[in-house]
Amino acid sequence: MRIKDVMSHPVVSCRLDSKLDAVARLMAEFNCGAVPIVDAEGKLAGMLTDRDICLAALNKGQALDLIPVSAVMAKQVFSCHAEDLVESAERLMRDQHIRRVPVTDASGRPVGILAVDDLARMAARAKKSGVDREFVQMLAEVCRPAAVTAEPAARAGARA
Repeated sequence: MRIKDVMSHPVVSCRLDSKLDAVARLMAEFNCGAVPIVDAEGKLAGMLTDRDICLAALNKGQALDLIPVSAVMAKQVFSCHAEDLVESAERLMRDQHIRRVPVTDASGRPVGILAVDDLARMAARAKKSGVDREFVQMLAEVCRPAAVTAEPAARAGARA
C-alpha cells in the first residue's frame, strides 16, 4: 500500500517567520499535534509539535507570540513521499522514534502527514495478521519512553 492511500491531507503548515502562538492556534483549530514548517517557497524546512511549544513556553519564559518558530522547530526532518510504500514509512518511524512524518511532493512541499493514527486505522481495516504484527512492532518502538534525566519530583517542581 502507498502512503498516499493512508496519509492525512491536506496538510496544515506554517511559515518560518511565524510565532509559536499562531502555530498553537492552528493546532487547536485543526485538531493536530504537529505542523510542518515551510520556507518562503513553501518547501519543508522543519517540524513543530505541540510538545515543542509546551517546552518552549516552559523553558524560554516568554509569551508564545514572542518566540519564533525557527527557534524551537526540529530542523532535521525525516519525510517521505506519497508514492512510497507504507512499510518504508513504518521503518522510518520505528528507527527514528517519531509519531508523525510529513509527506512531500517531488519539490519538497508538504502534501500530507502520515501519523501513527493513520497507520492504526489502516491496521484496523486490514485482515492480514502480518500487517497487524508489523504495525504493532513499529508502534511499540515509536512509543518506547525516552530516558528520564531528572527525578519525577524535580521535574514537577515539587519540594523535597
